[in-house]
Amino acid sequence: MKSLAIPLFTLVTFISCGSKPDASVNADSRKQVVVTVATAHAGRRQVPASFEETGTFVADESSDIAPPVAGRVIFTPVDVGAFVRKGQVICELDHRDAQLKLQQARAQIEEANAALRQSQSRIGLSGGTFDPNKVPEAAAARANYESAQAQAKLAAADSRRYASLTATGDVSRSAADRASTQQETAEAQANAARQQYEAALNGARQSYQIVASSQASLAAVQAQLAQAEKGFADTTIRAPFDGFVTARPVAAGEFVALTSKIATVVRIGTLKLQLQTPEQQAARARLGMRVLARVAAYPGRDFEGRISASNMSVDPNSRAFILEAKFPNPNAALRPGMFATARIVLPGGEDAVFVPRSAVIRDKTTDSYQLFVVKDGKARLRVVLVGDVDGDSIRIRSGLDGSETVATSNLTEIYDGAPVGSRHA
Repeated sequence: MKSLAIPLFTLVTFISCGSKPDASVNADSRKQVVVTVATAHAGRRQVPASFEETGTFVADESSDIAPPVAGRVIFTPVDVGAFVRKGQVICELDHRDAQLKLQQARAQIEEANAALRQSQSRIGLSGGTFDPNKVPEAAAARANYESAQAQAKLAAADSRRYASLTATGDVSRSAADRASTQQETAEAQANAARQQYEAALNGARQSYQIVASSQASLAAVQAQLAQAEKGFADTTIRAPFDGFVTARPVAAGEFVALTSKIATVVRIGTLKLQLQTPEQQAARARLGMRVLARVAAYPGRDFEGRISASNMSVDPNSRAFILEAKFPNPNAALRPGMFATARIVLPGGEDAVFVPRSAVIRDKTTDSYQLFVVKDGKARLRVVLVGDVDGDSIRIRSGLDGSETVATSNLTEIYDGAPVGSRHA
């Protein structure tokens, strides 16, 4: 036992000596360096009342252009990205069949016009209302009838005179009989002339019906001509409005049907921003309110628009309304599909907390904004939600109440709980 006690004592002694703390090392570990930082007071001031939402820009008008007629593509003069004016040619289809139909319709028009002119000249119709008595045949028959009537009246007068002279013995009976026979003959001729006149009138009316039929035939051929002209025009596909070509999926040689898409044209002179807005915020929005939007492509630049529409139904999944705002876009800086953060400016004002921009740092790891509040000689880290920039100040939407003092320099040298000495900036 004695032989084991010596090594054990030696071991305990060795451990005790080796684990004895160094007083100078402990003093250094407890020593904390005080960093001097510039400070500034957070401030509160009135700003226009607003709320923020996110959304996506869409084109004011977007048209997937389909061909009015089926056919083979022979020419596509525009490319994706090109700006086109209303009426500019986007695609040409093979128009040979349409051209032949057009030529045929034009020939039929000439034939129908000739037939109409012929039927009109047959009855002497040169305009105005139709009068069958002015038809040459009817006019001649009428003149003959009137002449026959006059002859019959004359013969009747002669017969009556001869009858009275016979009673006095001045004229023989045979002469009176001849006069009576001439009267009967004249009356028969007058009756025949009347029948011819009535037949001529009926013939004129029938001829006029032929004119009406020719006019109807001409109208039908004119409709066919209009269809042929439209069919020919439809082989040339044009832009429906000013805009940019965003798609052109066809090329020369392809056969396209009525359901094919020739091109997509979008109008972006004005863009619409569609914002998904919670129910409680949507109730505060009104048509015509200002909307300030920012996109990643233009950091720090505000685009101004106005609320133009509000969807009256709520999305049952997100419980959000769709607010739509229109933005003038004369230089095409904004593009359809851009994601935007928008601020809807409300009537009146609200209190807002602002700090110097130099007090805020961005943590790229967590994609958050942070600052240090200086209190009782210590730096305390705060994660904040930032808002608009106003000159050298930035709005703090959450994380501060406006009574704090914040560090504005040497931010990379301090940490949460670090001792600091402050000097007011």
